[in-house]
Amino acid sequence: MSSIYRDKYKIGNVDFFNIRNRNEGRVIKALQEVVQKKSGELLTGKDLQDIYALALNALPSRYAQRGTIVLRDSVTKREIYEAVEDAYDRVVACPKP
Repeated sequence: MSSIYRDKYKIGNVDFFNIRNRNEGRVIKALQEVVQKKSGELLTGKDLQDIYALALNALPSRYAQRGTIVLRDSVTKREIYEAVEDAYDRVVACPKP
């Protein structure tokens, strides 16, 4: 990764680069499942990115830094799956050119 890109996530010696929304990986996993289930649609890479972004925007953010201990996820697997399915249906119904 370019150090110029990574430097955008720094203030002095404090690095914010590894702080991530914990739902990102969970949404990707659910997206893989939904795509396999609904494989009749031909999706572009842009479609998949749109579904990913829509689903993440529909869920509450769960940011954490590396090494954080998470005792409980407030967003259920079912809620994530439903957000992905809803986003999938929206993108398929109204694809961007």
